[in-house]
Amino acid sequence: MSDMTDARPKSQRINLRATERQEALLRRAAAATDHTMTDFILDSAVGQAERVLADRRWFVASEEQFAEFVTLLDAPLPSTAKFEKLFARQSRFAPEEG
Repeated sequence: MSDMTDARPKSQRINLRATERQEALLRRAAAATDHTMTDFILDSAVGQAERVLADRRWFVASEEQFAEFVTLLDAPLPSTAKFEKLFARQSRFAPEEG
């Protein structure tokens, strides 16, 4: 997840506008967590950005984990009466007979 203790100097500027209520809320939350407002906002925003993008990245797995993953993907789904009933129905998109 995000590196909350990144000691590298910050060289990029991000400007944003907020309502008075939003600013006050952010200041109170930053103070409550003993963070500067900048650190609080960046940590929160970076954490959320990482969560949003998590399913759009690659995942690291051992060879054994990947082999199990592929096996699960290749395995047929268990057949159930509900699936069989559903698949037996004619599709609403199929051309009408007659």
